[in-house]
Amino acid sequence: MSIAMREAWGTALVELGRDVPELVVLDGDLGTSTKADKFAAAYPDRFLQMGIAEQNLVGTAAGLATTGMIAWLSSFGVFFSHRALDPIRMLVAQTNANVKIAAGYTGICFGMAGKSHHDHADLAIMRAMPGMVVLAPGDAAECAAMTRWATAYEGPVYLRLARDPGPDLPPSGFELGAVRELRSGTTAVLVSTGSQTARTLQAAELAAADGLDLRVLHLPTIKPLDEQSLIEAIGDAPYVVTVEDHSTFGGLGGLVAEIVSGGPRPVPVRRVGLADTWVESGSNDYLLDRYGLSAEAVATQVTAIAAELS
Repeated sequence: MSIAMREAWGTALVELGRDVPELVVLDGDLGTSTKADKFAAAYPDRFLQMGIAEQNLVGTAAGLATTGMIAWLSSFGVFFSHRALDPIRMLVAQTNANVKIAAGYTGICFGMAGKSHHDHADLAIMRAMPGMVVLAPGDAAECAAMTRWATAYEGPVYLRLARDPGPDLPPSGFELGAVRELRSGTTAVLVSTGSQTARTLQAAELAAADGLDLRVLHLPTIKPLDEQSLIEAIGDAPYVVTVEDHSTFGGLGGLVAEIVSGGPRPVPVRRVGLADTWVESGSNDYLLDRYGLSAEAVATQVTAIAAELS
């Protein structure tokens, strides 16, 4: 079991701060939750507590970027993708500002927060924004690698972070746009991203009991993705199933469907994720089962898709 992504992000920033004096962190009054408080304790002169004023947080970061600072923003994902969306669009993306967005508490797995704090459209929103790099780490090690990469990269980055620890994926570094094959298989291909990938990998093992030999691909980069690598990784599979802790509108499923349909060998793409619904409050396990994203629920859905398409 890995440490939480937010812990890995905070620790990586502290380490980076030693060698990158222009690194600053701006927080929206959630530092103890997002773990931006680690950076605040290590470098108080480079930490700005902006309060619950996300639009101002983004604007200040964009201004700091014009002076040569590398600004990391810390808050919950929903507050960036909705409350602060206009300044992100106008001040960060359109100007190609060197601002990094650490979007914490994304997906459905963060306890009893309820529909006010759950956002399942952030990947669709951010990947549609010109100039925005969109990353979704699968575990803490990948998160730390992405944090280092994003700090060195010149331009806007959206980093999607889950709240709670999850299983570790097989060790790997981070390469922008790369497609990672985590399990070989010939029956079909499962494609996942973020913390959902570990559950998807577990689902493939469960589905093996029903005779399904499933290849599992992990896409840590939502944008820009190496499209040719994805086409090659899908290979001659008869169909693809995407699995995401996100709306089935415009996120990973939309991305993969767009690429596959425009490729040399279009095949059926089925999408497993959140339907057109708001997510209620509940424990992580309850919500994963309720909305079909637990390993068991994904395996059941994949088995049904296999029966439909066989």
